[in-house]
Amino acid sequence: MSINNNAFPLTAIDREILAMKDEDFSLVTWEELKEIIAANRLEQLKRRPSDLRRYIAWSSETKAEYGTITNFVVQKRLHWTPLPSSTPGQPPKFEFRDPIPFKDQDDFKILRNDWPYGLDKGIVHICVWVKTPIETDPTTGDVTDFSRKLIEDFVNNTFAARLDTVFGPGKGKEHVLWFKNWVALQSVRGVDHIHVLVRDAPESIQEDWFKET
Repeated sequence: MSINNNAFPLTAIDREILAMKDEDFSLVTWEELKEIIAANRLEQLKRRPSDLRRYIAWSSETKAEYGTITNFVVQKRLHWTPLPSSTPGQPPKFEFRDPIPFKDQDDFKILRNDWPYGLDKGIVHICVWVKTPIETDPTTGDVTDFSRKLIEDFVNNTFAARLDTVFGPGKGKEHVLWFKNWVALQSVRGVDHIHVLVRDAPESIQEDWFKET
């Protein structure tokens, strides 16, 4: 497969990874994840070489069939119906029950990330998709303080609190991290979502998260 793929613009780091073998790729550890997220160096999160090759091929095929990755996710993974748009090419908008993100269960969906980053064993990569736009700072592209509080409360109540039953009161949060990609790093633009990383979560609890929405 050629690495010059117009459907998937490659960065210098992508090209470097594509030239590697999986055994030469260093999986990101939990401690490294914490440092990357704390420093907002999200561009350092990359897929394994074999996964990146498959993702590039899949992206090309999916865009050829659905037009955009966003269309595929909305139609096949979220099963949401966008509102009629008077401006072609604009990101989809959805009817929501509550204008505040994560407040109504019908306004979000928890899914396992189909194409996770190259993470150490035991780390599960989850995406939480929301119909309600998450407010960001137009200057920095980062979430606002208000949005950050909403997200942290949701992540704590939905993921960390559940893991307290496994690891002990107040210990669940030590097994959960989250971040929201800047627009420039998003492969699915226009449908707001956050990434949640969970460490050593029992499979039964994971399945409950995915079933609940």
